[in-house]
Amino acid sequence: MPDQRASQVQPPTERAGQNPGRRLEDAPITGPVRFGVLGTSSIARRRVLPAMAANEDVDLVSVAGRSHAKAQSFAHPFGVSADADAEALIARPDIDAVYISTPTATHPEWAARALVAGKHVLVEKPIATTADEAQKLVRLAEARGLVLRENFMFLHHPQHDTVRDMVASGRLGHLRGFSSSFCIPPLPASDIRYVPELGGGALLDVGVYPLRAALSMLGPGLGVAGAALRVRPSDGLDLSGEALVYSPSGVLASLTFGFEHAYGSRYALWGSRARVTVDRAFTPPASYQPSVVLEEQDHEETFRLPAADQLACCLSSFAAAVRAGGGASPEEATWRAGAVATMELVDAIRERAVHVSVQGEE
Repeated sequence: MPDQRASQVQPPTERAGQNPGRRLEDAPITGPVRFGVLGTSSIARRRVLPAMAANEDVDLVSVAGRSHAKAQSFAHPFGVSADADAEALIARPDIDAVYISTPTATHPEWAARALVAGKHVLVEKPIATTADEAQKLVRLAEARGLVLRENFMFLHHPQHDTVRDMVASGRLGHLRGFSSSFCIPPLPASDIRYVPELGGGALLDVGVYPLRAALSMLGPGLGVAGAALRVRPSDGLDLSGEALVYSPSGVLASLTFGFEHAYGSRYALWGSRARVTVDRAFTPPASYQPSVVLEEQDHEETFRLPAADQLACCLSSFAAAVRAGGGASPEEATWRAGAVATMELVDAIRERAVHVSVQGEE
């Protein structure tokens, strides 16, 4: 793969005589969706490749990365091939979709290349680093009728449907507030999430989870009232932050994220009658049995839900969308709109945030 530094790459355009890739009128995919994996990240090795190999809805075909040797080491345990480079993987005619787990700053370039080659795309979150980049990818996917989704696995966990049902049934009364946090301990100093040029920083890595949860629970049209970011004095990289967001109906949302905390992953919805809280909201293990806690003035109830593998659900949902005809459905339009809306909130937080320099803690 080429140098993974950030670049202002525009989506590549087709040239006369080039293979136009998959189009709307192409024959539908009826069997397992054949995936090529682009990027040799930790999450790809630990989570995604094993999940693909175990999922009957997808077929893991090949892996490519910056280093062919590393790609081979990823591919070997699963008995699949390793392509010489990213371009070779994307050009393969035996691949229907590309999963992208390269550094965040390179997501727009490689997602665009895959879409132009006619491949459906599942890209690690976030889809891009700005709303403008995200919107360009969305337009490209729409024009070609291709599925384009971010790998926000938590959105596929059924525990959140339980919460939505409580809200819809009026159990909480009138919704007044939403709070969410996703924080993790400091990372190794060499981690690429500390490199600004590669799309590093807490906002893009963990902050997008509370943002996407707020969009999922409160709906579109969210605005940013204010924000604060703790940043490194040396380069301004955000290490943690908080944002105050509001919905068109007046629900206030308080969102916390960072690389400087004991682990925490939760959200709560607070209404005029009750509050519901979800712990381990974003990264529950497949074997974890969720507990949703409902608190009323004189009553507390805990709902113990079945365990669920949210990554397996994510892959199966993506495959179902591909087999259903690609990106032309209203459901896919909703996924694309959510990706753009998340990045619009990221842009707004950057614009409005007060920067607090973290002295003596680098």
